[in-house]
Amino acid sequence: MERLGTGIGWRPEIAEAVEQMPGVDWVEVVAENVCPGHLPASLLRLRERGVTVVPHGVGLGLGDAERPDPRRLAELAARAEALGSPLVTEHIAFVRAGGELTASAHVEAGHLLPVPRTRDALDVLCENIRIAQDALPVPLAVENIAALFSWPGEELTEGRFLSELVERTGVRLLVDVANLHTNHVNRGEDPSKALDELPVEAIAYVHVAGGYQRDGVWHDSHAHPVPRQVLDILADLAARTTPPGVLLERDENFPAPAELTAELDAIRETITTAAHAARPGGSRAPRRTGTGTPATPATTPSQPSVTSSDAAPDTGPARQRLGLAQAALLSSLVAGTPVPEGFDRVRLTVQSRALARKRADVVAKVAPELPQILGAGYRAAFLAYARKRPLTGGYRRDALDFAEQLLLAGEPTDAGARRRLTAWWLERSGPKPPSDRPVARLVRAARVALHRG
Repeated sequence: MERLGTGIGWRPEIAEAVEQMPGVDWVEVVAENVCPGHLPASLLRLRERGVTVVPHGVGLGLGDAERPDPRRLAELAARAEALGSPLVTEHIAFVRAGGELTASAHVEAGHLLPVPRTRDALDVLCENIRIAQDALPVPLAVENIAALFSWPGEELTEGRFLSELVERTGVRLLVDVANLHTNHVNRGEDPSKALDELPVEAIAYVHVAGGYQRDGVWHDSHAHPVPRQVLDILADLAARTTPPGVLLERDENFPAPAELTAELDAIRETITTAAHAARPGGSRAPRRTGTGTPATPATTPSQPSVTSSDAAPDTGPARQRLGLAQAALLSSLVAGTPVPEGFDRVRLTVQSRALARKRADVVAKVAPELPQILGAGYRAAFLAYARKRPLTGGYRRDALDFAEQLLLAGEPTDAGARRRLTAWWLERSGPKPPSDRPVARLVRAARVALHRG
């Protein structure tokens, strides 16, 4: 595996600072936020300097019950090629449910949700990862995610789940130590035990990030400084193996460049100190697997390991069972249907509110005119809308639907704000009125009102 070194998540808000930071060996970019034909100038300059750029996907849904969307895979592949990346990464998560498997409409979570650690989910995930590996031009690494809740009836620990996933597919791992800390607080899982069971030789790189605790729940915000507990888990990992790369993630509330640089320095120091403390003289003990035996060399990404007992299992029944379970859970989280049996109702309520808040935040980013037009009332109005309308067509469609529902309800009451919202909505709705009768009437009435204004 290529040695990446120390890196930071590239975001437009800190692009200039990242270019000027000393000792940044590589950067990671959210795959869905870049266009292969129009790469940001900052990324091009970094590449010209020899800085590696890795695309990090968030929307593929490898943990979904359905097989990966060929279009999404092609787009991820195009980004990897455009960036000249040595690998691509995604998450072990489900992000949408419904569809043919459940004879229901597709619903999107707008967030990374945990897959159950069951044999069904593992079979489905393994096949989905093999499909992705075949479609991508470079190796794939998958990330463990943070979660607010647990699935009932889980059959495997996180470490064993990941270990079997690697054994059956040859996929690499992106180990997020901040997510291990989150799951320790939220689900009582021991990070050290998870590391004991991980095949550390399969690690592609490591994520480090900050968060905060509120009401007994750890929120993996990527908007706060890295806490000591996360650095301690990084040290535990670094005492076992030298990770090929370590990356600092920060998505919001960006501090001054000097503060980010100090966090990168703390990450480097943590790894160096742990490596030297692992054994007298700085040498490490042999790497171990979860079975207590010395780890074998990693399978190369071009030659996935598939055990004889895993010869192309029929995942049809498992997909349907998983699809029904995921659809019931997601419907509870975003549409207010009853909580499925066995889940913690309080935790699902916390997750539901977090999903709605994130949805409001993302819509405000993709359509910044909406909070400008609606002012302080934007968030309350959007959350009221979101309780009745699950996310089904992406955030830009969501912004249009939100504005449409406000206008149909006679909102906002301020004439000037309503006129601006109407003009915004008409400009983005296209030349043809929708076929739905109330909306068609709204289009005609809006055009007349604007003409008179």
